This record gives sequence, C-alpha cells and structure tokens, in this order.
Amino acid sequence: MKIDERHLVQLAAVVKTGGVTEGAALLGLSQPAVSRTLSMLEARIGEPLFIKGRRPLQPTPLGRALADHGQTMLSASRKASDVVESFRVGKSGVVRVGGTPFFMDALIAGMIAEFQNLHPDVRIEQTYGYFPDLRAALNADQIDLAICPIDILDEGSGLEFQQILPGRNVIACRVTHPLLLKRRPQPAHLLDFPWVAPPPGSPLLTDLRSMLLSFGATEVKIRYSGGSLMSVVHYMKAADALTIMPHSVVFALRNEKSITALPVPISHPERALGLLKRSDAPRTPAADHFARHIRAGFDNLKHLIKRHEQSVVWGS
Repeated sequence: MKIDERHLVQLAAVVKTGGVTEGAALLGLSQPAVSRTLSMLEARIGEPLFIKGRRPLQPTPLGRALADHGQTMLSASRKASDVVESFRVGKSGVVRVGGTPFFMDALIAGMIAEFQNLHPDVRIEQTYGYFPDLRAALNADQIDLAICPIDILDEGSGLEFQQILPGRNVIACRVTHPLLLKRRPQPAHLLDFPWVAPPPGSPLLTDLRSMLLSFGATEVKIRYSGGSLMSVVHYMKAADALTIMPHSVVFALRNEKSITALPVPISHPERALGLLKRSDAPRTPAADHFARHIRAGFDNLKHLIKRHEQSVVWGS
C-alpha cells in the first residue's frame, strides 16, 4: 500500500497540536483541507486514526505510528527549508579561498576563525599560492576567492579586484638586533648582516633584490630561504638576520614581541593587497559574506597599522 507522504505530514501536525484547526495552521493549510486528508487516509488504510470523543485529539496506536513517520518527514522538510534560507543569507555552505602564505598565516587565518565563530555552519577550505597560481585556480573554478597582492590586472582578464590594504614593506629583524641600537641605521650597515630570502614565487623576493641593489650591494649573504612565515620568525628570533616583510605582517606579529621593523626608509611596491574573484563566477552567498567580513576586518585594522608604522617603524 502506497501512502501519500503529504498525508502523513498533515497527520503528524494534527497529532502534534492536538487539533485539526491547529494542525492546519501549523502547516499553513485550511482546516477543511486537512479534515479531508485525514478522512481519505482513514478510508485508505481502513482503520481509525484517532480515538473517538477525545479532546484534544488522541491518536490510536496506528495513528501514532503513522504520525511518527510524518513527523520525521516534517522535521526533514523544516531542516531543508532552514538550510536553504541559511545558504541564501550566507550562513552556511563552503568557501574555497586561496592566498599568499605570509598574509594568510599572519592576518587572514585569525579573521577566518572570527568569521566561523559567528557562522559555524560555513566551512572554509584554504589553499596557498601566489598570483599566477591563484589566477589559474579561479579560472578553473577551484577556488571562489583569492587574497593576494597584485599591481595591475590585464584588460579583459575576467577578474575583479578590490583593494583592502596598500602595499608597504619594511625590513624585519628580531627585537634584540644590534642595528636597533644605532640612532640612524644606514643602508650600508644592513649589508653586514645575513639575509632571509622569501619563498620562490613570492613578489617579496623581487622586492628584496631591488632593495639590496638600491643599497649598492654586489653580493648578498642569503643564509636561509623558502621557509613558511612561522619558520622564518623562529629562525630570526635566534639569529641577527634581516628580511623584507609586508608591514602588515610585522604588525600582526607585534604581540609576540619577537620581530620588529628597522627604522630604515625603503621604497614601497606598486601593488596592493586585495580580494580577487572571477567576474562571471556564480554568486555564492557564503563567499560574499566572507568577503565582506574580510573587508570589514581590514577597514578596522587600517588606522591601527598606520599608527604602528608611525610609532614603531619611524619612531615618531
């Protein structure tokens, strides 16, 4: 015997509320329509669903068993509706985000945690990469959003870029570095110390070479290269080495009181950190919601980063 699932749902609503009128209201149906459904269901199974003369309505054992099945369907339907509504407003789903390692580790990871504290039903799948890799991943629909520094997009790239932070580099060192004892460190002083090179593919590697050339260097003592942010930090905590870092990364490490910036002016790159996505990508509410969270986070950080640069980097 095949029983219409909608009939079981209506039966469950009546049993739950104790009345046909109340059950109909729960489902947004009319009372006559639900009464007809119950009559049809009783006729089909050939057994009563409710004990006669009882108010509020009390189901028979068979009516209770069928109502339990209907309640399961009703609960599943409600949960499905909640999932749809949650997805529409960006409170559930999956966000695939890629980004450059130093920024992701120092700044974005914490923002991801804050976002998921507010929206625990959104899963974040993070990958690492630099601009060429991230652009390819976006075009292959492997990620929804990239967070990376770029200078300019080619016309017709099919990508959209929203700046969240201007590009500013500093020379980083440990807080006990001997150069910090000098009143005004000069570029020539920096060449006496070993350097840590950023990972291959990082635009910071080009920045480092350009900076050292501007200092008049003909040879550079690279003693460590290719490490993650945490490995670079741990290395520099134990050595008088220098490296180039985005100022925002040094800012993010300030509470550890292990890495700081030398007050030596250097040129800044012609690029900015921002959010990158495909222009024709289908809308993903969770990804949109996450992007707004990241933009808001950097809006709140901008003045703090600027103040840090003025007070710590330049000592003013």
